Amino acid sequence: MKKNLFICCVLISNLAFCKESEFKKNRYTPAAYNPMKVLVKKKETTTHPVPEKKAIYAVVLTTKGNLVLELFDKDAPNTVQNFIDLAQGEKEFTAPNGQTQKKPFYDNLTFHRVIPDFMIQGGCPRGDGTGGPGYQFDDEINGKSLGLDKMKIKEAPQYQNYLQRAVIMGMNIKSQAEFDAKKDEIEKNFAEALELPVLEILSRVGYKYNEVVNSHPAVKGSLAMANAGPSTNGSQFFINQVDTPHLNGVHTVFGHLVSGEDILIKIVSGGNGKTQISHIAIIDKRE
Repeated sequence: MKKNLFICCVLISNLAFCKESEFKKNRYTPAAYNPMKVLVKKKETTTHPVPEKKAIYAVVLTTKGNLVLELFDKDAPNTVQNFIDLAQGEKEFTAPNGQTQKKPFYDNLTFHRVIPDFMIQGGCPRGDGTGGPGYQFDDEINGKSLGLDKMKIKEAPQYQNYLQRAVIMGMNIKSQAEFDAKKDEIEKNFAEALELPVLEILSRVGYKYNEVVNSHPAVKGSLAMANAGPSTNGSQFFINQVDTPHLNGVHTVFGHLVSGEDILIKIVSGGNGKTQISHIAIIDKRE
């Protein structure tokens, strides 16, 4: 009897000892996702040339000239629908004064944030990057189609800040005192988590991913949603002047610049808030 009890205690001890660390596990699961069919509710025309390819285009009319963007209605349909409806005045939004309005949202806004050799950003009704339409919606990204499940976090220095957040959040550390007291444990968990895929780390800090759409990387000319973290999309968007691989998986890419690179350069040169958007015309050439 005593021998059996001893063996049982040893087995239980070994099981506890062998329990896999939370920072060695892959816990990622895809989020529920319902893509919509994109509808362009207003027929618009433009004198500015657009490509012959069957697609939806956004012609961004600015005080520096025009930008033509192809919208990825198949690969980010919910995001594209939001952008189109705001541009055409088909969606209610809350103005900075608190009033509900329904009119072309982007008309007369500026590219309020311009960073040379990076991007231009617009869509803020306050003009300082703090404004939006009064609502937020989820990211629309397939992390696997971007290869984030195959890339280990230790091989991706551009994501190291997310790794640090994932470890701190996973340990439920709330203060500097807790951080200091658990420094050795943090370092151990950090070293273990280095073997996890980027997709796992990003999902642990709150990003949601589907496995339905074919997401596009953030490259030169990409049109993507600006945000303040996971699931905080609204109205602000940016257009890349260069490749930005560190943004893959954390910003929804929903279009691409097809003409107007020279205008993009002029907007960059002009600086923050110096280029106004007079209107964004949506041209549906799918049929």
